[in-house]
Amino acid sequence: MLGQRGRDDGGGREGARRFVRALPALLIAGGVAYDLSTPPRFTAAPLFAAAPLVAAPLFAVWATLLSGSFAVLAVLFLHLGNGTLGEVQALTEILTVVVVAALALLINRVVRRSGERLASARVIAETAQRAVLPTPAERIGGLQVAARYEAAQEDAFIGGDLFAVQDTPYGVRLVVGDVRGKGLGAVEAVAVVIGAFREAAEQESSLEGVAQRLERALAREGTRRDGLDAFEGFTTAVLAEVVRGEAVVRVVDRGHPEPLMLYADGSVALLEQVEPALPLGMAELGAWPDRAFEVPFPAGATLLLYTDGLSEARDAAGVFYDPVARLSGRLFPGPDAVLDALVSDVRRYTGGGATDDLALLAVSRPAEGQPERRRTMPVVP
Repeated sequence: MLGQRGRDDGGGREGARRFVRALPALLIAGGVAYDLSTPPRFTAAPLFAAAPLVAAPLFAVWATLLSGSFAVLAVLFLHLGNGTLGEVQALTEILTVVVVAALALLINRVVRRSGERLASARVIAETAQRAVLPTPAERIGGLQVAARYEAAQEDAFIGGDLFAVQDTPYGVRLVVGDVRGKGLGAVEAVAVVIGAFREAAEQESSLEGVAQRLERALAREGTRRDGLDAFEGFTTAVLAEVVRGEAVVRVVDRGHPEPLMLYADGSVALLEQVEPALPLGMAELGAWPDRAFEVPFPAGATLLLYTDGLSEARDAAGVFYDPVARLSGRLFPGPDAVLDALVSDVRRYTGGGATDDLALLAVSRPAEGQPERRRTMPVVP
């Protein structure tokens, strides 16, 4: 039923688009038919004037010019055929359509320039996203890796959600986080957190030390920012570490949604921290020492880290999305398949009405004897 309704909606939208694109020609044809079927004192000038105005935001400049030219010629030849070309009303109608056609060309120019600026802004935003949140390699330190960033608003790009993966002398280290707030301030904080993580992941011997480095980096950022964010800014984050040669993962959770472990038999476990800690950037409220906890990470299992755009997604009745229940009993060939299934399932669950951005990071330990996949294109490390 859902698939059929989706096809019906898609067909309806396509039909509406075709009708709108044909509207300038239909207006001119309707104006001609109206004029030929009514006495000369009735005028179809509004229909002719509307044609180039409809074409202006929809078509290129040549198509807008063509619509205006046909509209003017239609009025001219109709009055010529009626023998009223020399009358004041005829000259007024022709002049009106000419002026409106000229205005339509101006509107088309403005719309095209706005579209070019918007396209440029999208390119800049996408470039910024790739710079701040580069796509991790498909294989890092013997692990299979996949990441997704899904903006809540269509055509929007980076916001306050973040992820990063780093291969270090201490193992493969990961972070997924969510910066409080939106806009450029959040993007700046994302850059600070990721920059601090990449440096600390290489230098700190413990995952707890990495978390403390992030805490200090955000504290420095807070002192230079003005307004509310200087006092109330914080970032929820979960850090993980997979040591080479050990079938375990260490986790430090700083007020972030708990990671999931998807096992090869289809079972799903929620990795809850026994002693909850405050989000990063809130150290002044209390001292909770970071303590990493350790859980098995067997071959064939997938570690899933995500932001609250997943756990707080709601359906039409306001019921929260439960990733444990939705993923339990399902088998996936790799991390890419896990994230593809999650993104599609969340869209169906919310009806496409997600209210928060969503960052996903999945890391799989290959099953015994599983061949390494070849990359078909270069990726940004």
